[in-house]
Amino acid sequence: MVNFDEIDLKILTLLRKNARISNKALAAKTDIAPSTCLARVRRLEQSGVIAGYHAELNPAAIGITIQAMIGVRMVRHVRADVEAFHAHAMRQKETVAIYHVAGADDFLVHVAARNTEHLRQMVLYVFTERQEVAHVETRLIFEQARTEGFPLYEKDEE
Repeated sequence: MVNFDEIDLKILTLLRKNARISNKALAAKTDIAPSTCLARVRRLEQSGVIAGYHAELNPAAIGITIQAMIGVRMVRHVRADVEAFHAHAMRQKETVAIYHVAGADDFLVHVAARNTEHLRQMVLYVFTERQEVAHVETRLIFEQARTEGFPLYEKDEE
C-alpha cells in the first residue's frame, strides 16, 4: 500500500471526477505549484495507485442495446479450467468486465450486445459450449449507475 497525504487524496478525488483536467487546473484546485502537482501525479502513476485513464462511452451511441451479467458455474474448480475460461471470456469483444467470485457462480461476466439475438447467440456459442462450463444464467441489466470508484481513506483512518 502506498502512503499518501491529504493533497494526494485531493488529487485522486479530482482526477476520478475528471481525468482530463489539466495539470494547471489540478494544481490550482489543490493549492500547489503545477510542477509539484505533476510530480505527485507521476508518483501516483508510477506507484500503481493510478492504474490508467479511460473514456466513458455511451452504449446506445455505439449500437449497444442490451447488457447482461452472465453467471457461470464451472464443472471443476481446477486452475487450468478456471484460467482457460477466464482467458476465453476476456477474448470476447462483448465482454465488458469479468469477476471471479465466491458463491453459487464462479464467474460473473458483464457483456454488451447489439440486440437480444446477439446476446442469445453469445450465450449459446460463447459460453455454454465450453467444456469447463456446467451452468450459465443470464441476468439482463435494466439500468447501470456507477460511483466514483474505490473509497479513498486517509492514512490514519484504517
